Amino acid sequence: MGNVFEGRGTIRRNEQVGPGLFLMEVGEASMARAITPGQFVHVGLPGMEGHILRRPFSVYSACGDSGTIDILYQAVGFGTRHMAGLGPGAAVSLLGPLGRAWHPPEDTRCALLVGGGVGAAPLFLLAAELVRCGSAVDVVLGAQTADALVCRGRYEALLAGAPAKSSLRCATDDGSFGHAGFCTPLVEERLAARSYDYAAVCGPEPMMRIVIGQMEGLPLACEASLERRMACGVGACLSCVVATDEGMRRACVDGPVFDARKVVFA
Repeated sequence: MGNVFEGRGTIRRNEQVGPGLFLMEVGEASMARAITPGQFVHVGLPGMEGHILRRPFSVYSACGDSGTIDILYQAVGFGTRHMAGLGPGAAVSLLGPLGRAWHPPEDTRCALLVGGGVGAAPLFLLAAELVRCGSAVDVVLGAQTADALVCRGRYEALLAGAPAKSSLRCATDDGSFGHAGFCTPLVEERLAARSYDYAAVCGPEPMMRIVIGQMEGLPLACEASLERRMACGVGACLSCVVATDEGMRRACVDGPVFDARKVVFA
């Protein structure tokens, strides 16, 4: 797993950025410097000592210079609603970085990244790394509403400075921004217009299943990041297994990034 750190981070910012969506910035320098795109951190929250298990969160962005990690999350249950109420200065317990990162081929010249909902966040560091390496990057994002496209601004800024021709296309279920409907027609459009060496997808599993099917038969590497409930985060408890055509695999150590074509979706 590489260098894994356990420590206490301090919340520097934790604010609502969209409908039920929150962005938390945590200071933890060792972890911020060690994270690679696609990895996650296991977070323990103050005030929840009766809940002994940490919660896994994908890393949206990390800055080694400032020693900070950004986590985009949706407040949907007791734990994340409690997390949304934590303010600057609160200390959180962190274990990480954990998990298998994205692995685009070294000679990737053109990549397609597809993110649905908060699945846009785990793709951002990958997009930044591909841009840094000179790859062209086309990004397709989908969300329910324009207000839920909370990652759009960062992607626009990143791709505007890309050295190769890159693009961002968005879809909203209600038609309030971009394409009206699901993001899958935009993916089909991109696949018909351009040849890709690599694709990465993250979001709701029904969406990922369709997108991966759209790439069937195409000569490109394809990876998917899967979300699972986790207890230990280090491969011991087997609570986060994923079905693949090579058998059951653990999302926390064999993933969360998998070869997309090997995943068996329900």
